[in-house]
Amino acid sequence: MRWLGVCVEFPQQFGDYTLLERIATGGMAEVFRARAEGLAGFEKIVVIKRVLDSLASDPEFIGLFVDEAKIAVRLLHVNIVQVFELGRAGDHHYMALEFVAGLDMARLVSKSHPRGPFPVALALFVTCEVLKALDFAHSRCDDEGRPLHIVHCDISPQNMLISFAGEVKITDFGISRAAFQASSVHDVIRGKYAYMSPEQVEGKPLDGRSDLFSLGIVLFELLTGRRLFKRETREETIRRVRQAEVPSPRTYRPEVSEDLEALLLRALARRPSDRFATAGEMLEAVGQLMVREGHRATNSDLAAFVRRLTSSEAESTPDKPEFSATAIVALAVEAFAPPRSLSTPKTTLARLGQEWSALIADAGGQIWEQDEGGALIVWTGGEVPDRLAAAVNLAVTLKKTTRKKGYRLAAGLAPGVARLHQTTGRPGEGWELAGPFYLARWMMNLSAHRGRLLLTEVGARHVEGKHATELLGRISILGDRFINLFEVA
Repeated sequence: MRWLGVCVEFPQQFGDYTLLERIATGGMAEVFRARAEGLAGFEKIVVIKRVLDSLASDPEFIGLFVDEAKIAVRLLHVNIVQVFELGRAGDHHYMALEFVAGLDMARLVSKSHPRGPFPVALALFVTCEVLKALDFAHSRCDDEGRPLHIVHCDISPQNMLISFAGEVKITDFGISRAAFQASSVHDVIRGKYAYMSPEQVEGKPLDGRSDLFSLGIVLFELLTGRRLFKRETREETIRRVRQAEVPSPRTYRPEVSEDLEALLLRALARRPSDRFATAGEMLEAVGQLMVREGHRATNSDLAAFVRRLTSSEAESTPDKPEFSATAIVALAVEAFAPPRSLSTPKTTLARLGQEWSALIADAGGQIWEQDEGGALIVWTGGEVPDRLAAAVNLAVTLKKTTRKKGYRLAAGLAPGVARLHQTTGRPGEGWELAGPFYLARWMMNLSAHRGRLLLTEVGARHVEGKHATELLGRISILGDRFINLFEVA
């Protein structure tokens, strides 16, 4: 078995750009903060989105990547992350995008949760800003005046960026649909199941009303502080999306008015014909409600809210201005082919990794490392028992998915504590072989010979009652240290 991840030193040169740090890794690309340099000392911070090495020679994924750039480059709007360039450096296709100094909505909500419910006025303001972007994208035409029929298909908190200046921008048109794409691209269901519309999970034709449904889910969760359709398993989540049964948000937050509830339920109607016809229509309805009910909010108000959250974090740890101890859950997984006498793989490891990505995103995990057939997934928000349950459920789902494709899965899960940077949310140098990250990888390698998910005694204790676990034994690690290892039956 190989070890995931090789320690990469930054800065490093990549074409005409200097890569400063890796921000994230997804199923198709890795994302870096980078610096572009020009004449007379000119510098500009950008984001470089680069196709993974394992997919660099896959024409299907290169086609999806190019389609994303072709769609995004047509969308010059203040509420959409701008694409500056589509290029190739060596064997790598890449995009240079606008860098948004701030955080995504998922992280903002996580930081605001301990302070109480998300402010209604700000939730409606963010919704309006996203609707402006969607209205522009949905109505975009080509140079001949023909509608492009762009549908984002992945409106979710992770793809809504909030800058420190209070700007709201949507990003990641990687799975969006447009008229110029081949019909075969539209036949594949991609995205986060918990934020899909009923027609999207059913593989039906989509239009802009699907994005409005997804945005309705985000608004419901902002207002209530509760997940709407997300459940422990993918199957249950999809079932609930198909049914589209939405409880009254006023049950969880009485201050939500009847008019706001009616607006939200219209956006979340199961049949597209019962929703707002366009993003522009929904934008007008939300704007009128804000005026009528006195929900005033501006970019400055949002910026002040973000500053309060980030500054309170810094003040709470005066002796640790950069890094703070954070409870995390690490899951290391790797797929490998069984002997030919037992099974023949039905797909490539690269394509299997793409399927994993949607499942990981839906489980709330972050991909910190990914190579061909392997990934290190980390959870950093919420309560530890919930994170452990999500990690175990994901591992079970990945095992089933991997087996259907003719591979076996090795998996190790370890809760623990890591020192994470308060701004980037990532650990410092040398983290790859430390603490829970090392332990998760070590158990993953042992799991390859056992055929079951391995986890520590702490992990087994937290998931007791939800999953059957069996004691594997007392294992020696690092000389005189011992831990009890458990298997998920």
